[in-house]
Amino acid sequence: MLLKNKLFSIRRYFLLVALCSASAQAQILQAVPSQLQADVAVQTIQTAQFNGAYAMPDEFSAQVVETVFAKGGNAIDAAVAAGFMLAVTFPEAGNLGGGGFMTLAFGSGEVKQAAFLDYREMAPKAALSDLYLDDKGEVIPYKSLVGYAASGVPGTVMGLWQAHQKFGTLPWAELLQPAIDKASHGFVVPDALEKSAQWYQNWVADKSVQPLNFSQYFSGLQSGKVFKQTQLASTLTRIAKQGAVEFYQGKTAQLLAAQYQKNGGLITQDDLNNYQAKWRTPVKVDWFAQQIVSAPPPSSGGIAIAQLLKMYQFLEPQYRAALADAELAGVPKQAVQAHFYAELAKRVFADRAKHLGDSDFYPVPVASLIENRYLRERAEQVNFQAISSTENIQPGKFESPETTHFSIIDPYGNAVANTYTLNMPFGNGVVIEGAGFLMNNEMDDFSTKPGVANLFGVVGGSANQVAPQKRMLSSMSPTLVLQDGKVQTVLGSPGGSTIISSVFQTLINLYREEMNAQQAVNAPRVHHQLLPKDVIVYHPELADDVKQELSLLGYQLKRHNYLGDVQLLWHSEDGWQAAADMRGRGVAKVLTKNAAILR
Repeated sequence: MLLKNKLFSIRRYFLLVALCSASAQAQILQAVPSQLQADVAVQTIQTAQFNGAYAMPDEFSAQVVETVFAKGGNAIDAAVAAGFMLAVTFPEAGNLGGGGFMTLAFGSGEVKQAAFLDYREMAPKAALSDLYLDDKGEVIPYKSLVGYAASGVPGTVMGLWQAHQKFGTLPWAELLQPAIDKASHGFVVPDALEKSAQWYQNWVADKSVQPLNFSQYFSGLQSGKVFKQTQLASTLTRIAKQGAVEFYQGKTAQLLAAQYQKNGGLITQDDLNNYQAKWRTPVKVDWFAQQIVSAPPPSSGGIAIAQLLKMYQFLEPQYRAALADAELAGVPKQAVQAHFYAELAKRVFADRAKHLGDSDFYPVPVASLIENRYLRERAEQVNFQAISSTENIQPGKFESPETTHFSIIDPYGNAVANTYTLNMPFGNGVVIEGAGFLMNNEMDDFSTKPGVANLFGVVGGSANQVAPQKRMLSSMSPTLVLQDGKVQTVLGSPGGSTIISSVFQTLINLYREEMNAQQAVNAPRVHHQLLPKDVIVYHPELADDVKQELSLLGYQLKRHNYLGDVQLLWHSEDGWQAAADMRGRGVAKVLTKNAAILR
């Protein structure tokens, strides 16, 4: 009877929403309980009706994906158009002056071949290992974060260009036109963007010895007002006409190099001339009945997620037994779960600090780190009853929250998981004058001094030490899940080092906790990364009894204002689902054969 009443309430709720205007629908969604939202917000589309899907970080990138699909474009076409659109409408992370990773699955039939494109920034040729140290060998505060010395050579334009050259079908210039129009005519600024810009402007004000021009370009970001970027529109127009060569060798390159050389930066025209994105072999592991495909070095994310998932698989029987014991003792499930995840993460982040860096410069032991025997040995060290000593967690023998991710699958079953970033919100505070785009501060993702934590508390070693033309380590983890060669899941997240936790826990929620797509991304998340010692951060909230049990175990608990923004596409037994994380301002949708196109 209770189930029947619940189903009746949901049907009545759907009818009410369908009869209302868009604004009224939004008010209804805000008014209903969060659990009911999770239950009814999932749109499941059978394969026969499927016409593509997306989970995007904002409404403007969502619109452009639908437009591309309506023109017959594929997932790469949509990713290129969305990537440039986000450079206009999501300036805190969408970018021309940054870089990222793309995990893809493409093929002419149902069975797809996985690929990975690394368009991470590279250190300029003038970047040496002591770049951010003073005469005493100590780290100079903020030098790797703020101002001209903080930037690597940007990779985004080259990455999107090379992806389009390999897999795109629609004309390059046509894909950039929506972003050009939006930069020229402007877009209505969301409240979250204005608040982020105000925070950044205050934060950066006293952290650079050189004058920054961020406020000159972005002080006009006011919630509800139209924001135009005419210089950026001109830059995009040049790139649309000439391709990536314009950004790296044309007028834009000249503007960038001249401004950096004038202000003590490291990037030269020669650095720009020599930049290339790289196709790499993705990290692949079998996990239960699925195959996980994720990012290889210089990302730490793919290896870390593979390690977490495999150790979970090996320990699941013990984990379920611990949950049963906890239930008998009146201990909440979430406390056991958070402790278990922290025990796994300690071992993963110890390996990250020792072994991971740019594989072009350092022999990263990828195969050894994800090998079953090694991970079984690591898993056997997990303590379900108490916190393992941080000091005794050693590497096995043998990053910024402000990133953005999108997930796309086209009507043909080709998929793109793309994560790119400037690092901190709005990068290093430098806008290229005459070109209108922000530059990254990715140099902080190197180990400025091995053994010393960066801004985000992540410790690195010599494998990730600064060197000329080296790519800095990242946690970005665009990930696919395949089954029998078919794409089943597309996901990723921003969040610096918490990306790894966000992707891992979302996959567990889907495949082992039997949640639907929206529940999986909205569920509370926890994060632990070896150091700070015995600290678990969480978002959005943990129950009081969960906090009490974790505190009794010896954990320090800290609520984060932000812990990822997962964009998820998932093919359940009943069909496709799409979900944008409640933590962001994303939009997700599964398209049907007769779906109306957003304008």
